[in-house]
Amino acid sequence: MKLLIVDDHAIVREGVAAMLRQAGPDTVVLQAGDGAEGVHLAESHPDLDAVFLDLQMPGTDGMSAVPEFGRRRPALPVIVLSSSEDPEDVRRALSLGALGYVPKSALPQTLLSALRLVLAGDVYVPPLMLDATPRGVPAQPAADTGRQGTLTERQLAVLRLLSKGLSNKEIGRALNLSDKTVKAHITVIFKALDVVNRTQAASAARRAALL
Repeated sequence: MKLLIVDDHAIVREGVAAMLRQAGPDTVVLQAGDGAEGVHLAESHPDLDAVFLDLQMPGTDGMSAVPEFGRRRPALPVIVLSSSEDPEDVRRALSLGALGYVPKSALPQTLLSALRLVLAGDVYVPPLMLDATPRGVPAQPAADTGRQGTLTERQLAVLRLLSKGLSNKEIGRALNLSDKTVKAHITVIFKALDVVNRTQAASAARRAALL
């Protein structure tokens, strides 16, 4: 496995690299000091499996780098590793295309668990978001007149299967979609419903009478 850490603090990079090497004896960890260098390394190493990206950096910061990674390497998972525990930062990073968000205060095992979850095709959301109330979801279904119009028929189909507890791979098989396409649809669904995880998406969809 080959991983990339993008952080402007060398000590932090070395510490994270040491933790990630616990994933396996053959794990290779590359390092970059800012977003621009990270994107360059990602393009230079097509065999990268995932990127761990800090948000607060000089030059090209993490929020700007997330969509840039998506544009240059759309199939490469990006996991944000940040000192910020602001739910708004979590929402924004995920809406921009990150597939995970791990606070730097998390335990080392959490980092490895997030990596395994994302590589399995899911999205890692920190526990601090699990009790966050979805914003922009109407209290009564009748109050929502345009929510369904923000999602395509295919995205609604993905949402229905997601709400039944199906994994990305199972959704892909059911709808004849690639894992990458399913992830893209789920990202759009989360953004449209203004949520950050599957449980919130299912709850918001029921409130909005989309199921």
